[in-house]
This record gives sequence, C-alpha cells and structure tokens, in this order.
Amino acid sequence: MQQEHHKAYGSSAPKGHQVVTAIEYQEVILACKYAKKTMSSRLEWKKLGRSVSFVYYQQSLQGDFKYRAEMIDFSIRIKNVTRNDAGKYRCEISAPSKKGQNLEEDTVTLEVLVAPAVPSCNVPSSALSGTVVELRCHDKEGNPAPEYTWFKDGVNLLENPRRGPQSSNSSYTMNTKSGTLQFNTVSKLDSGEYFCEAHNSVGRRRCHAKRMQVDDLNIRGIIAAVVGVAFVISVCGLGVCYAQRKGYFSKETSFQRSNSASKATTMSENDFKHTKSFII
Repeated sequence: MQQEHHKAYGSSAPKGHQVVTAIEYQEVILACKYAKKTMSSRLEWKKLGRSVSFVYYQQSLQGDFKYRAEMIDFSIRIKNVTRNDAGKYRCEISAPSKKGQNLEEDTVTLEVLVAPAVPSCNVPSSALSGTVVELRCHDKEGNPAPEYTWFKDGVNLLENPRRGPQSSNSSYTMNTKSGTLQFNTVSKLDSGEYFCEAHNSVGRRRCHAKRMQVDDLNIRGIIAAVVGVAFVISVCGLGVCYAQRKGYFSKETSFQRSNSASKATTMSENDFKHTKSFII
C-alpha cells in the first residue's frame, strides 16, 4: 500500500539546518523547531537520501522506529541509535492559516560516532637482519576514522623513534593514519611481541600480541654449504678421471664392440644356412 503525500498550498518557510552528533547505542533527539503546536497541525518526518522514507507519518512512527523511538511534541527521541540511522532528516509541519495552508520545514543531519572494532594486525613471525620489514594494522568500523599506535613488549612506540630511549637501537617509521610500522633496516634488537591499538574519540581497541623474531643471516652456514658442494663436485670429477685412466670406459666400449661383432657373425651364419636350405 503506497503512502499518500499530502500537499500544502500557501507559504513555505524552511528554518535552517542542524547537525546532531550521537554515539552509537546511546540516545539522541532530532528536534523539529516549530513555534507552536495546534490541534490542526500535521507533522511528517522523512529520512532523505537516494530514496525518501517516512519516519513519522499519519501520527505514527514507521519501520523499526516503532520499537526504539518516541515522539516528544514535534521531535523524535531515538533511544538506541545505530550507525544505520546516520543521514539527513526533515520534519514538515503544515497548518491552516489565513492565506491558506502554511508549511514549515526543518532539516537535521545525524552523525553517528562509532568506536573501533578489534583491528586486524599483520606481524611477520620471522625476518632477516638488515632487511625492510613492515607491520600493518587496520580497522574498518570506527567513525571518525581511528588513528593507530604500535606497542612492543607492552611499551608504546613513539611516532618519532629519535625521541625515545630506544632510539639508538631501532630505525622505524610509524604512520598513525594508515597504521603501518616500517623498519628500514631491522635488527635482532627489534625482536619482540608487537600489537596495535586503534583509537578515536569514542573508544579504543587492541589486537592480540604477535611475536616477531629477527635473525642474522648465517654467512658461515652458507660458506660451509658452498664448500661442501664444491668438494662433492671435485670428488666426482676425480672419480671420473680415475676411471678413464684405468680404462673402465674403454673396456666397456671394447665389450660393446665385441658383442656387436658376435651378433653380426651369428646373423651371417643364419643367413648362409637359410640360403643353403632354399637351394636344396
């Protein structure tokens, strides 16, 4: 069933624009500023956007506002505001006058502040000393957009590492807006447990701590492996040379040649016998 839009003829007087801020899950009042209320006044509340929806129509709250809002004169008191309630609202009051139907409007923008959720933290479990390592932290729900702080072993890392007591032991860059913590040349001293905190004017949440272990590149092990491979290759080369000197490869060749000659002789004898039998 479509709801009928009432038309008012006469003068129209928009009052202005209000901006109301509320914290999610708390209450808020959307005030419709009108001079006086009479028995003949007709009130409508609408939520504006891509499509217009009724909030209060024909003296009744609409949708889920029936269960979590109430009317106070011309104003709406939302008891449990959610982030989905954010947007622009307009109250329209029409009343008869000497010049006809008088229409007054008041517009309210509702901004809903949302605390961050537990941020997602990306911390590598291992890294090689001297390389570039980046830790990332992000939250999708906070409004306004949260800022980020990183902690190592429970200690707050400063945005500028030169100001901290650990400045000589670490070289990193922290971006509090994007949530990245980048080590330009990570060292073993940077090993530890890291976690991130997302915070805005409403609240703050932390992710679980994750350990990053930084190890030096094992140069001795690499050299030992290279030497070992070279030794194996050398031994194999010497073995081949020894076999050639002893004539193992030539003996095998002589054996193959004698075997081929024997096969050829056998085939010739068979051919002779076959020819002889054919003549007889």
